[in-house]
Amino acid sequence: MSDPTFDLTVELMRRPSITPEDAGCQNLIAERLAPLGFQATFLPGNGNVTNLWLRRGQDAPLVVLAGHTDVVPPGPDAGWQSPPFEPTVRNGFLFGRGAADMKTSLAAFVTAIEGALAQAPDLPGSIALLLTSDEEGPATEGTVRVVEWLRTTRQIPDYCLVGEPTSVHQLGDTLKNGRRGSLSGILTVRGVQGHVAYPHLARNPIHLAAPALAELAALTWDEATADFPATTFQISNVQSGTGASNVIPGELTAWFNFRFSPVSTASELQQRTEQLLHAHDLDFDLQWTVGAEPFLTPRGTLVTAVQQAVHAITGLTPEVSTSGGTSDGRFLVTLGAQVVELGPCNGTIHQRNECIESTDPARLSAIYQHLIVDLLTP
Repeated sequence: MSDPTFDLTVELMRRPSITPEDAGCQNLIAERLAPLGFQATFLPGNGNVTNLWLRRGQDAPLVVLAGHTDVVPPGPDAGWQSPPFEPTVRNGFLFGRGAADMKTSLAAFVTAIEGALAQAPDLPGSIALLLTSDEEGPATEGTVRVVEWLRTTRQIPDYCLVGEPTSVHQLGDTLKNGRRGSLSGILTVRGVQGHVAYPHLARNPIHLAAPALAELAALTWDEATADFPATTFQISNVQSGTGASNVIPGELTAWFNFRFSPVSTASELQQRTEQLLHAHDLDFDLQWTVGAEPFLTPRGTLVTAVQQAVHAITGLTPEVSTSGGTSDGRFLVTLGAQVVELGPCNGTIHQRNECIESTDPARLSAIYQHLIVDLLTP
């Protein structure tokens, strides 16, 4: 017997919604939920971004299920054991782009809502879905724009569940109640180009920058807390030279990133970095980009309800974590909502042969259904 969540997951996975394309996923979900009284508001963004707000009910509390229909590019088909947009089951696993990130969560949202309303037709409060096709892209025209609209229309969520793939070894073993901030820098160090045989007539920017970069990499920026690991600094790219072995380059460019906790602020990290570079007497330019601020939902109603829902279905009690990259939770938390992320195993996300256990869609739907009923039952 087929399972409705598995079937919907496969239907969504067949749609090649490579960011920022939606490939009709949001229309499919809107049409599926319309008979249950969900009103659809499409909020398109620039650059072909599609955003959708689906809501049923007007009363509090408002429970929002948030996710994205876009996926990352699959890369060459030759690296896949089966075509990325032809969902395939092998050895108990469902393979295909979006299996974990995050077509399964979207399907589970829909069937969990259907199940919750079948279980309790007069369920009080309101349920909403927030969907975007700009999570895997720049994330400038998606959830952040919908959040601005929600604030303007005074639709403020009480609880928000984001369907990001948070599980590590098995479904439900980890939830995220916050994320670290992301601060990126592009450092350009200027030297003087010259011939390697006449170094006294040149200034090698590689030699000049190397001690400073090594010191930045070795610094302890702050200490871990009960909720967050210590801030980390990583150099991701270094570029210099002309390609000739007999030319001292005139310039070096280094790309780096901080993942930081609330113990440090972006401005403090910028200031400390620039002070160190000045201390090394470098001639430099530095461009900063704050990709995300850190956020945390304290352990309370939503965290507890998610843990209880997972335990009821799987017998596990999820570990509470703030590890990993950024997510759209950083935008939703600005509305004052409690925000928690829970979804499938993340071991193969953004990889070739992305996959999940084929039984996980049904189990994830059951977890979400338990959570919806729990949060909306007085």
